[in-house]
Amino acid sequence: MPTEEELFTAVDALLEGDPQLPSPAERARLREAAGVTQARLAQVLKSTTQTVKNWENGRSEPRPPRLQAYQRLLEGWAAKYPLATVPETLPGSVEQPAAPQSLDEPNRPSATSPSAPDPLRAASPASPSVSRRPAAKKADSKSASKPAPSAAAVDERFANGPLAVLDGDGSAYCVGGLVLDCPAKTFPALVDWALSEAKLGAPRLNRNGKDADPLIVLTDTAAERLGLPAVLEDRRGLRLAEDHKVVKQLAKAKWRLTKRGFGPWARVYRPAEGGKRQCVQFAILPWGALDTRSWGDTGQLPPADVAAVLGMYATRVLTPRGSTAVCGLELMSALRPPTCAVKDAATGSWVSGPNPGSMTEPVDPAPPEAPAEHPLVAALHPRHHVRTPDQVIDEEAYDWFRPLTDEECTQGYTHAVGLDVNMAFAAAANRLVIGTGPATHVKNPAFDPKLPGSWLVDLSHIETDARLPSPFTPKGTRPTGPAWYSTSTVAYAVELGAPIQPSEAYVRYEHGAYFDAWYTHLRNAYMATMADLGVEAGMSEADFLAAMARHKNVDPGQAAVLSAIKSTVKGGIGKLRERPQSIKHKFGEPWPALQRPTWSPHARAELIGKVRTNQHRKLMAWARAGLFPVAILSDCAVYLSHGPSPLDFMPHTPDGKPLPGGFRLGVSPGMVKHEGTRDFLWLAQTIEDDQINPARHIKGDDAPDSGE
Repeated sequence: MPTEEELFTAVDALLEGDPQLPSPAERARLREAAGVTQARLAQVLKSTTQTVKNWENGRSEPRPPRLQAYQRLLEGWAAKYPLATVPETLPGSVEQPAAPQSLDEPNRPSATSPSAPDPLRAASPASPSVSRRPAAKKADSKSASKPAPSAAAVDERFANGPLAVLDGDGSAYCVGGLVLDCPAKTFPALVDWALSEAKLGAPRLNRNGKDADPLIVLTDTAAERLGLPAVLEDRRGLRLAEDHKVVKQLAKAKWRLTKRGFGPWARVYRPAEGGKRQCVQFAILPWGALDTRSWGDTGQLPPADVAAVLGMYATRVLTPRGSTAVCGLELMSALRPPTCAVKDAATGSWVSGPNPGSMTEPVDPAPPEAPAEHPLVAALHPRHHVRTPDQVIDEEAYDWFRPLTDEECTQGYTHAVGLDVNMAFAAAANRLVIGTGPATHVKNPAFDPKLPGSWLVDLSHIETDARLPSPFTPKGTRPTGPAWYSTSTVAYAVELGAPIQPSEAYVRYEHGAYFDAWYTHLRNAYMATMADLGVEAGMSEADFLAAMARHKNVDPGQAAVLSAIKSTVKGGIGKLRERPQSIKHKFGEPWPALQRPTWSPHARAELIGKVRTNQHRKLMAWARAGLFPVAILSDCAVYLSHGPSPLDFMPHTPDGKPLPGGFRLGVSPGMVKHEGTRDFLWLAQTIEDDQINPARHIKGDDAPDSGE
């Protein structure tokens, strides 16, 4: 046994070592709790705002002497703002707000007075009556590794993590291999258990947001035990009949369901009283809650493995609360809540008000931005009218291919190789400025690349090489006259040196880089998951290609998380212009999605225009080196090659570096990976005989395009 003196010496050595900082997420929480901006902190520490951002997203660490100063500041904030307490309002800062309304909750006040206690912050968690299973029964998860500890893990209110997967014997599998005993045999009892004893949930992602509700995932045996049918008979409405006994049980116990009813993703709640929120999210696995297109076979895994996969997603992205598309949209609101606490000048009390820089309320689109079913369009055109380019904006991803030239057919090419842009839609969201307020109609405006909006302008005079797609249309064809374009697209036309004179525009004077936090959050989740799969930044091109060839087989659970993250990006962007879902919808009538502040076809058009022009800029760089694509689908471009690998044709500088401005192999968003290789004869037949875009099947398994 070591002596007391030896132990004290070892401890003193630790104390004298380098300062130990809290996790990046905790650094950001403490700064926000103190009401200090990143710019102000950078000024105090004689650094830059970007450096502070890097410290808070884990991309870099401070060095002496800033390290010691930063640690001292964080320790002071930690003493003032412990995780389980609500910080006092400081001069110039905003106090903790109440929760904004969720996408699928019924219409009700979205925020309460910030002086009212938060439902989970207010109640000091009592010792749970549930029991932990012996260590021997800890989850034997083989398909997914445990989530790394985070700042959320030390929050005693959510000591058992964000979610639990319930089995038929009452075992509730949580993250990290923990198994709890759940005595509930009815849904009302299960809701009570989830809110009182289970200690499930996750802290808010933004100080103006709300804590994540507990998620209970039901396996087929758990669903049967609680009285749910094995199959949801209403496949159109995807909800349990209102006269079903489970729905009646909940109603009798005075629990409510949201407007979408009791379906694969069900939210059970009671109206907030005095700031106390009571809400539980359910995912019913036998009803298809986990779509195989996003989650693979996660829904068929053992409960412990399901908990590991969903727990990792909850830790890195957010607690699932619907499809990955729903999660992508809700993540936007979680990171930039529409409301915050503001002081009423007349009364001096704190009230809920618009959060600057967020999408704070529903806004009508400009007529050319609205889909055909929208009331604005229905008032202008009859139902079956096909709008022309000067009547509707058409910002979509590429779907283009061209015939092979005689020279290409005689150059001895043996293969067609596809290159896919990593997280292309997320990368385009970075630093993208979009409108957050209503559109203003102007005639004959001077184009302003810093002003987001939609512009009616003639770009048909801009010539491009026939071996390249036009940057202005999804089909890659040259415009034939005036058409509506987003600011991103018109700005690229200016970059190409073309004279621009819009005849009219719908511009948005309220704007900002709304997606920045969303991009950073998802990029970090993606990069961390790729690193777990053996693909890291800084690899050589050959090592990267080798790692990508095996990454999906390294850990099936992590691979499922990666798939879900990608689906979250593309699905969330698609939700920005969600169209009517109900078969009962009548043309020209509004639909529920229009009531969301985040319903913004303008934002979607701006982002997809940025994706397409980003891609075209890289196509141009390679074209100057003599390389031209033969097909593009969404974020995948196909090139001819004398070998099966991207390294067989990708251009490099004399010193072996990737050609500046073009596509680069690597894991980071915006860089590219090898999508697939087919032989040259297949490509020629697909183009010439079948008239099919070969990029759609370049993977070799007839997989459909993975774009939005």
